[in-house]
Amino acid sequence: MTDAPPITVLADDTAYAEAVQLAVDSAAAYYADGTSTLDDDAYDRLVRGIQAYEEAHPEAVLPLSPTGKVAGGAVVGDVPHTVPMLSLDNVFGAEQLADWAASLERRLGRPVTEWSVEPKLDGLAISARYRHGRLAQLVTRGDGSAGEDVSHAIGTIVGLPDRLADAVTVELRGEVMMTASQFEDACAKRQAHDGTTFANPRSAAAGTLRAQDRPYVCELTFFGYGVLPPPGDDSELAVRLRELPHSEIMGWVAAQGVQTTAATPVAGIVAETLERVQERVGEIAAVRAELPFGIDGIVIKCDLAADQAEAGFSSRAPRWAVAYKLPATEKITKLIDVEWNTGRTGIIAPRAVLEPVELDGSIVTYATLHNVADITRRGLMLGDSVTVYKAGDVIPRVEAPVVHLRTGDERPIAIPQVCPSCGDAIDSSQERWRCVRGRACRAIASITYAVGRDQLDIEGLAENRVQQLLDAGLIVDFADLFFLTREQLLDLERMGETSTDNLLAAIEQAKTRSLSRVFCALGVRGTGRSMSRRIARHFATMDNIRTADSEAIQQVEGIGPEKAPVVVAELIELAPLIDKLVKAGVNMIEPGATPPEEGAPAAVAELPLASMSVVVTGAMTGPLAELSRNEVNELIERAGGKASSSVSAKTSLLVAGEKAGSKRAKAETLGIRVLSPEEFAVEISAFL
Repeated sequence: MTDAPPITVLADDTAYAEAVQLAVDSAAAYYADGTSTLDDDAYDRLVRGIQAYEEAHPEAVLPLSPTGKVAGGAVVGDVPHTVPMLSLDNVFGAEQLADWAASLERRLGRPVTEWSVEPKLDGLAISARYRHGRLAQLVTRGDGSAGEDVSHAIGTIVGLPDRLADAVTVELRGEVMMTASQFEDACAKRQAHDGTTFANPRSAAAGTLRAQDRPYVCELTFFGYGVLPPPGDDSELAVRLRELPHSEIMGWVAAQGVQTTAATPVAGIVAETLERVQERVGEIAAVRAELPFGIDGIVIKCDLAADQAEAGFSSRAPRWAVAYKLPATEKITKLIDVEWNTGRTGIIAPRAVLEPVELDGSIVTYATLHNVADITRRGLMLGDSVTVYKAGDVIPRVEAPVVHLRTGDERPIAIPQVCPSCGDAIDSSQERWRCVRGRACRAIASITYAVGRDQLDIEGLAENRVQQLLDAGLIVDFADLFFLTREQLLDLERMGETSTDNLLAAIEQAKTRSLSRVFCALGVRGTGRSMSRRIARHFATMDNIRTADSEAIQQVEGIGPEKAPVVVAELIELAPLIDKLVKAGVNMIEPGATPPEEGAPAAVAELPLASMSVVVTGAMTGPLAELSRNEVNELIERAGGKASSSVSAKTSLLVAGEKAGSKRAKAETLGIRVLSPEEFAVEISAFL
């Protein structure tokens, strides 16, 4: 999180006028049907640039300018609001938050003793009007003074009941959005109808809320964030609602049967200090990627009604509330090409080549496309403008084409008819296409992976040497390496006595590697280094792994009902290879783990990192300096912990080396224990 948000720099009055028109057109398109030529981050940068230019050139301000206006001034509704529905001002980091809070407290002439902290949901604000407990009308925010009647959507919004628990007349305010599952369902319905998909959940929600003539119905979700009694109502309830703290009002809203964020990991809290506010900001940001719905920030406001009343409002926003914006996790860019690659297990995977775009702090050029079925479902074409997203530390993924930006020059994506690696046939019976030769198609990749440092660690077996052994017919898989003789190696070009003896010694040493490394070397689909360690620790021996059925495999943390059958099927396919490894005398036991009894997980002795989630970041020093990141993670898991790549509220410990960067800052914000590599080495010294 940075305190210096980027802006679009405008050079002169002409650039300013063009920027104003672009912002207004983009806002109008978004609020009309959920489409836009700009993603949220680009729009925010543009408006900040317009605002900066206007501050420097007040004489040049255009009446059309979106600054200081709700919804950028792009929307005019015909249903007046009883109380204006305003926007929120933004801050972009701890420093700006502190400045805003200090300014507010100067206005009040006293400290704010209670802050409300809750997520800023990524949807559309609406007013839900109840008469005698029955939902009577839905109105969009519009320009803040008046909105559009969307009452036709009543009955399609989860979390917004037709009747409240009490027969009261009130106006509920909240956010309408699509959850991840609702978005997938909506895209499937639209795909079946006209062959296109929605660009993202927010635009899908905006378009769906206004749609009245679609032949299909898409479900939406509502989260309430406020309630208003009717103007002039002096009943006991109305007085209470005007005087209660915001946190207590939200409790009343939930008790009426309306959905709030109370039951989610980002439930609102009351904080007594700005330090606790900042901690909660960090906690919410840390779980953002795991939420089933989108958030783009955190709302901080005075909890007490008296503070809100005294602080008042500006023309477009309350002075007692602010939005702490989080970095964008979604952008729009161009799909330039699709590359098809065959992996080491024979899986044929498409990869999107993108026009470079900055996303969540990094430049993205490539993104995952999953498989042919995924491309078809999303209706992607070369030349499309596409939304690309990245949650946390995951690989960037293409979400959907932005259909309304198509020019007619887009072209279909060519689907391979044969394996792009060897030219043999493709097995397309599963969603993930695979070369009919399986691992044999990319034997060199499979073997090179198996002998790598993080697996069997056989020094002297670079890719060119593996290729030489394959060409000579001495090996067909990595198990054959353990049967090589000195005479066979000496017959090869550029293999002298010393290099031959060194290689044979390295191969012999590889026989003693832990089961987790041997299992990882197999390259079982759906597993990796970390999962291999978990499987090995759980079952303790290769025999136990091989005899485990799908249900037993699911007992391993991180393996669900979809992945387990794949692992079982892979182990059956790999049986001849495993048998060869056993015959060669390769170790098939995990040190420190006890075989499970009667379906129980493997027992691990009382270990220093038991049940702890540990993240390692930065350059390691001291006793850990010569270890690869995977070797450090291996130490963590041997010591009973779980190695993770991202800091979250679930993280127990961060090992921070030199140049630790943002992960250390996030850990400190969340109050997570931080150790240097040297301090960590002391704690796990028995495993070094």
